[in-house]
Amino acid sequence: MNRTAQIDGKIPAQPGPRDESEAMDSVIPGAGPASRPGERATVRLREDGPEEPPRYAPEWLELREPADAAARAHDLLDPLRIRLANLPGKAGLVIHDLGCGTGSMGRWLAPRLDGPQHWILHDRDPYLLHFAAVASPRSAADGSRVTVETRRGDVARLTPDALAGASLVTASALLDVLTREEIDTLAAACTGAGCPALLTLSVAGRVELTPSDPMDAEIAEAFNEHQRRGGLLGPDAITVACEAFSERGATVRVNPSAWRLGPGEAALTAQWLRGWVGAAVEQRPELKQRAERYLQDRLAACEAGELHVVIHHSDLLALSRPTGGAS
Repeated sequence: MNRTAQIDGKIPAQPGPRDESEAMDSVIPGAGPASRPGERATVRLREDGPEEPPRYAPEWLELREPADAAARAHDLLDPLRIRLANLPGKAGLVIHDLGCGTGSMGRWLAPRLDGPQHWILHDRDPYLLHFAAVASPRSAADGSRVTVETRRGDVARLTPDALAGASLVTASALLDVLTREEIDTLAAACTGAGCPALLTLSVAGRVELTPSDPMDAEIAEAFNEHQRRGGLLGPDAITVACEAFSERGATVRVNPSAWRLGPGEAALTAQWLRGWVGAAVEQRPELKQRAERYLQDRLAACEAGELHVVIHHSDLLALSRPTGGAS
C-alpha cells in the first residue's frame, strides 16, 4: 500500500561507487522516504483531496510480492477456513481487500480457499485498482470461480454498513501505517459486521542482519521512530490492533511472518536497505555521514551474496462474533 510515487517510473539505476552518497535517493517509491519535502513513504488511504498523488510504485510491489507470499503465516489459514466453512448460506465468500495495491493478497489467498469468491478491492489509487483487477486470480483452490470489483475509498471511514454481507476482511502491510483511531475504526467495522479479519505483514520493529554491524541497532531505532511519525503506529500497530479487536469481543491470534532475505533476493534487499537507511537518516539527519558509509558497505555485501536479512513482521487473525448479516 502506498507511498507517493510516479506510477510510470522505471526502477532507478543503481548508484556507482562514486555516487554512493546519493544511494538513499535511488529508492523505488514505496521502499523508502518520498522525495518531495513533507511527504512520507507511508500508506495514504485518507481523503486528502482529488489531486492526491499515487502512493505505491508498482515496481516495488512486484519486487516484494514473492517475499510477502513466502512470509505470510500459513498456520492462520486452518482456523480461518473452519470459520468460513461454518458461515450461514452457501452462496460463496465475499472478501474485502483493504489497501489492495496491485492485488498480491488476493493472488496469495484466493487459491488457498475453497468455494466461489467475490473480492472487493479497496484502494485510493485508481491505477493500482485497475492493475489489481486485471491480475486477480480467476479460480479458487477447488476450481470455483473468483470474481472481483474495485472500490476507490478511504479505509479510515470504513463502517459496518460498508461490510454488510462480508465473509472476510483482508489487508497486507496496512496496520503499521495507520493511526490508533484508524485501527479502532477498522476493528469496529469488522466486529460490527461480524466478519473475520486476516491482516498480514505488519512491521514488528525488529531486524537481524548477518554479518552484524555496530550501526545496525542505531539505524533500526531511528527507522522505528520514523515509522511512528505523524501519529502512525509503526511497530506498535499489532499490539494496538489486538487490543482493539479483543475489546470488541473478537478472538485474536498473532503469528510471525518474517521476510528472510538472502543472495536470491538481492534486488529486494538492496531496495529495502536504501529505504530503511534513508528513513533513519530522514528521522535523524545527524546520522547521514556515517549512514552513507554503512549503506555502501551493506550494499557491497548484498551484491557479493554475503548479506542475510531477517525483517520481522506479524500476521493477525481476528475472529469476530458472527452476526445475522454475515453471509
